[in-house]
Amino acid sequence: MKTTANYLLLLLLVIVSTATAQQQCNSAPPRTSVVDWPEFRFDLCHTGYNPYEFVLSPATVGNLGLKWQFTEENVNFGSSPAVVNGVVYIGAYPSDMYALNAATGALLWDYSTYPLPVQSAPAVANGVVYFGITYIRGDGAFYALNASTGTLIWQRGMGLVSSSPAIVNGVVYVGSDDSNVYALNASTGAVLWQYTTGGAVDSSPAVVNGVVYVGSENGNVYALNANTGAFRWQYATGGDGLYSSPALSNGVLYIGGGYIHGNGHVYALNASTGALLWQYTTGSGDGASSPAVANGVVYIGSRDDNLYALDAGTGALLWNYTTGNWVDSSPAVANGVVYVEADDGNVYALNASTGALLWSYPTGGGLTPSPTVTNGVMYVGSFNGLFAFDLPHH
Repeated sequence: MKTTANYLLLLLLVIVSTATAQQQCNSAPPRTSVVDWPEFRFDLCHTGYNPYEFVLSPATVGNLGLKWQFTEENVNFGSSPAVVNGVVYIGAYPSDMYALNAATGALLWDYSTYPLPVQSAPAVANGVVYFGITYIRGDGAFYALNASTGTLIWQRGMGLVSSSPAIVNGVVYVGSDDSNVYALNASTGAVLWQYTTGGAVDSSPAVVNGVVYVGSENGNVYALNANTGAFRWQYATGGDGLYSSPALSNGVLYIGGGYIHGNGHVYALNASTGALLWQYTTGSGDGASSPAVANGVVYIGSRDDNLYALDAGTGALLWNYTTGNWVDSSPAVANGVVYVEADDGNVYALNASTGALLWSYPTGGGLTPSPTVTNGVMYVGSFNGLFAFDLPHH
């Protein structure tokens, strides 16, 4: 009996430890709670999937209407928005990080990076907003601001930063075009470690279970020890520049690759070893779109004007939807709906199972902004401002 009890206790500890390890990506809050979207691709796994959206669905999304629109003259809201504690944070071109009231669109504060643009999507953790700028200057290319006031906490120079940061246990992980992946102390900005790749790192790191996963323009995917930066493995695509950010789901790492002879690629790798599981070739692409992964399906955009849905286990094509121009935007998935913006100036909502068009709206387009979907509202940036859409009377 004692042996059986010990076995059951051990089994319980294994289950609890496994659940805890996975919590950093999908720890379910109560259905009635307000859910934040604190960083690029929603969570540390960078799946682009919000499993806690219960208002917008294939049955309701066709009724989306404009909730508010925030505009500034000659400003392109090209980063992807974060939504935390009722505030939307978004970067812009030619400069500035903005904080807006999520309910009304009213400006709360803006921090000027003039004349340098913010393409890096902000990450918000413990009352601090972290982001990079895409052109270096003497006073620093990566910033930490007070999330409530927009005042500067610290800044650090590290080359051009298009990569969007991930924050884990008081450490900021981010890439730079100086070919490095950095781990910074989140409180001070001090460099804890840096790992040098063979090319610019525009890819945004996914950090899961003590491992940092990131792509480089040299065509390699890297897995690094999150505590030390020590090399674990790399996968060489054979020439694809990797601007896409990796997504991790069920032990598999998915990432988009740049073109070889005009074609784009999607790679599925064993997250433990880096071994190739499958590869899918799109018609064209430079790998700017990062994959979303939800319910056994991988969604990714391409410069052949399509959004693709692939079987996550095999890479088989399930469906594709053709827009009017490039799809550099990274799709977001929530409650059976896929949201993506295309360079034809429209944002689309598609049925996640079939690819059928459910709704679209002419925002005017943007660079590569990814939609954010949470609490019954969809937010997306464009050349014409930041848009918020919701259902009537919600």
